[in-house]
Amino acid sequence: MPRTSLLYILIITVGITFISRLFYIQVYSDKYRQSVLNSSAVAVKYDYPNRGFIYDRNGKLIVANQASYDVMVIPRDVKTLDTLEFCDLLHIDKEDFKRKMKKAKIYSNYIPSVFLAQVSKEDYAFLQEKMYRYKGFYIQKRFIRKYTLNTAPNVLGYLSEVNERILKKDPYYRLGELIGYIGVEKQYEKLLRGKKGVKYIQKNRFNKEIGPFKNGIYDTLPVPGKNISLTLDIDLQMYAEKLMSHKRGGIVAIEPSSGEIITLVSTPTYDPNELVGRKRSKNSSILFNDTIKKPMLDRGLQAQYPPGSPFKLINGLIGLQEGVITPETAFYCYHGYKYGSKAFMKCHCGLVGVPISLNTGIYRSCNTYFSNVYRRIIEKYENPSEGMNVWSKHVKSFGLGNYLGYDLPSGQKGLIPDANFYNKYYPNGGWRATTTISNAIGQGEVLTTPIQLANMTAAIANRGFYYTPHILKKVSDTAIADQKYTKPHYTTIDQQYFEPVIDGMYDVFEKGTARASKVEGIEICGKTGTAENFKRIDGKKVQFTDHSIFIAFAPRNDPKIALAIFVENGYWGSRWAAPIASLMIEKYLTGEVKRKNIEERIMEGSLEEEYEKQLEIENYVAKKE
Repeated sequence: MPRTSLLYILIITVGITFISRLFYIQVYSDKYRQSVLNSSAVAVKYDYPNRGFIYDRNGKLIVANQASYDVMVIPRDVKTLDTLEFCDLLHIDKEDFKRKMKKAKIYSNYIPSVFLAQVSKEDYAFLQEKMYRYKGFYIQKRFIRKYTLNTAPNVLGYLSEVNERILKKDPYYRLGELIGYIGVEKQYEKLLRGKKGVKYIQKNRFNKEIGPFKNGIYDTLPVPGKNISLTLDIDLQMYAEKLMSHKRGGIVAIEPSSGEIITLVSTPTYDPNELVGRKRSKNSSILFNDTIKKPMLDRGLQAQYPPGSPFKLINGLIGLQEGVITPETAFYCYHGYKYGSKAFMKCHCGLVGVPISLNTGIYRSCNTYFSNVYRRIIEKYENPSEGMNVWSKHVKSFGLGNYLGYDLPSGQKGLIPDANFYNKYYPNGGWRATTTISNAIGQGEVLTTPIQLANMTAAIANRGFYYTPHILKKVSDTAIADQKYTKPHYTTIDQQYFEPVIDGMYDVFEKGTARASKVEGIEICGKTGTAENFKRIDGKKVQFTDHSIFIAFAPRNDPKIALAIFVENGYWGSRWAAPIASLMIEKYLTGEVKRKNIEERIMEGSLEEEYEKQLEIENYVAKKE
C-alpha cells in the first residue's frame, strides 16, 4: 500500500476518533455536563413543572397547586450589598442573612439554591422591582400545594424541603427544593413531581448573560407530574371526621371486593393547608410537638389497640376449622369463666345457667363461650406450644400481626403471639392455655391496628379471602393493575365455616349488642367491642376508661364496605363506635342519613372531659412516683 494512502487512513482515523470523543463529551458525558454546571461562565436555571393533581375515587379534586416564589442565590455572583436594606426588604434579620448565606455556600458556590422560600404574591410584586440591585439573587417561580378541602391530611401528607440525607441519596434534588413527606405525597413522589427543566445560560467576561449555552443543546423542558386518583370517597371521609369530632381514634373502611381504602380517618386532625407556605415550619413544630393530642400520629395505621370482642369471631372460626366445636356446641356461663383454682374472667352476657351456642355467643358477646373455645383449640394438641403455633398461624392468615403491604409509608405490625413469644417469658415452661386465656376475648398480648381489623372484617365478608388494602386507584386515566393489589390472599379457614359466624354478626344488629344502631333496609353484620385501656406510668400499670370498638360490613350478601372503628376512652362498643359505623354505612350505601337524632348526638358528643381526666390522673401518678 502506498505511503500516501496510509497517511490518509491515519489522518481519517485520528479525525474520527477526535470527533467521536468530542461528540460524546458534548452530548452524552455527565462528567462534562457537571463541568458545565460548575463553570463560572454558565448560569443554570431550573424550570419547575406542575405537580400532579390528586382526586378521589369519584373524580373530586382534593389537591391542586398554587404559584409560589423563592428568592434564589448563587453565592459566587453575590456582590457587596447593603445587608440591612436587603434584610429589611425580605423581612429577615442580619443573623438570618448570615446563616442562609453560609448554608448556600456550603451546598455550592456555583449552583443556585433557595435563599428564602415561598415569598407571598404581594411581596413578590414589590421584590421584582428591586432585585436588579442585588447581584447573585433572583426570584424563581415554582408551585406549592393547595388543598381544596380541609380533610385527610394523614392520608395526603405534605411537602417539605429536602434534607441533607435526601440530597446525598438522590442527585435529582437541589437544596431548597420540595419533596413529599408522609402519606400519598411521599409514596407517589416520583409520579407526582414530574421532571424539572434545565436551562444553561452563557455569560460573558463581565458576568452578563448573553444567551443560551451551546445554542441550548443541553436545555430540557419540564415534564408535568402525573395526576392520580385515590380510592378514598372524600365525602364519606369528611363525614366520618365530623362524626369523630371531639374524640380520639381511628376509622378505616375498605371495599371487600377490591381492597380499596374508602376512608382512613385519624383524629384529632388538622387542616392540611397549615403545612403549606412560609407558615409550614412554625405549624409543623406545633403539631409534631403536641404529645397529648398527637395529631401527627395516624391512628388508623400506627395506633395499636387490643381488638377486644371483635377478635372473638376469629377464635370462633378457628374453633370450627379445628373441629373442636360445631355451630351447635354449647357452653354454660355463670357470670364469667373460672379457670385454675382462683382465677375468674367476668362476663356480662346476661345469660346465666343456660346453654350458649356460637350464634348466641357472638351476638351476646359471651366471654365464657369463647374462653372455652380458645382453650379447646390450644389443648387439642399434645403440648401448649404446638397448639399455640397452630392458633397463631390461623390468626395471621387474616393479615393480623404483620404489615399488610398497603401503599402508604407508615404503619405498625401489631402483635399476634406464638409459642416463642411465651417461651421468652416462661423459659422453663409452665405456661398453658389458661395462662394466655385473655387472647380468647381480644385482650392479653394481642394488638391490632384499625386497618388490620378492617381488613380482617373484609376477609370475613368475602368468606375467607382479602385483597391487599391500597389507596391508589388510577394514574392519569389508567387503573392500577399491580398484581400485588389484585391477587387474593386466602385465610386458613374453609369457606363453609364463615356463614355461621356471619349469622351471629347479623344478629348483633337484629337482637344483640348493636340493635339500637340498626338501619332499616340494610342488612349489616357487625360486632361490638370494649377493650381495656391500660397505660404504664413510671413502671406502674394504671387503668383508664375502656376503648369503644366496632367492626361491620354491609350488605350481608353483597358486601360493598367493611370497616373498623376505634374510639379511645369511649366506654363500650355500642355507645360510640357502633352508631358511628351504622351512620357511615347508611351514608355510603344510600347517599343520605335519615336517623338525624343519632347523627346529631354523635356529632355533638364529646369525650374531651374524659381525655382531660385521664391527663390529670397521668400527671398525678407521675408526680407521686
